[in-house]
Amino acid sequence: MDFTQAVIMGIVEGFTEFLPVSSTGHQIIVSHLLALPQTDFLKSFEIVIQLGAILAVVVLYWRQFLNINILKKLIVGFIPTGIIGLALYKIVKTYLIGNETVVLWALLIGGVALIAFEYSHTEGEQDSLESITYTQAALIGLFQSLAIIPGVSRSAATIVGGLWLGLKRTTIVEFSFLLAVPTMAAATGLDVLKNAHTILSGGVGMLAVGFVVSFVVAIVSIRFLLSFVRSYSFVPFGVYRIVLALVLFWTI
Repeated sequence: MDFTQAVIMGIVEGFTEFLPVSSTGHQIIVSHLLALPQTDFLKSFEIVIQLGAILAVVVLYWRQFLNINILKKLIVGFIPTGIIGLALYKIVKTYLIGNETVVLWALLIGGVALIAFEYSHTEGEQDSLESITYTQAALIGLFQSLAIIPGVSRSAATIVGGLWLGLKRTTIVEFSFLLAVPTMAAATGLDVLKNAHTILSGGVGMLAVGFVVSFVVAIVSIRFLLSFVRSYSFVPFGVYRIVLALVLFWTI
């Protein structure tokens, strides 16, 4: 991996991490288009640079993390994902991450599901983070765990789950941002512990480049999504997922 490729991967991660289009899926697709071999270092690179995007949430929402009530609900939301992710880590890292067929089918099915949900869903009433119950937080965490499948999209899974549970769009989008912090921090920490030698030997400099670029772009992406959901539904994202999957099925 060279400097330009690291920058491109960082841009892709930062922009797609919080959109309901699957950042992991896009990284796998872009790495294919850049002809990057699916090495252990690349798989770890794709996970570690997510920390840059997560840091953007911490910078923009640091006050929310000082709210004990919200913090406890984030912990409850993280528990289901943490348990499932830890139990299936080896399977996901070995067989799913880097699997383009799995990604494309997940993008396609997820796009159809997103559109179908939007046309059958009625806007909920809960309009604040503090109104989220512990039961809702746990169920949102279960929805989030679907994103261990590359291409599903952690953001899409949590947002659809929250909307189904009666939360307003802006509320679940912000909760999804916040829930990403413990979730992705844990996923990255686990990967670093298990693959420290691979990461260090593969190139710390390229990781730093991807991290910084991902952080800067994620700030823009977060503000874009919040502005978008105030006026529009998620149907355009569903259409994008379907079109992208079909094009890539044809070309890849």
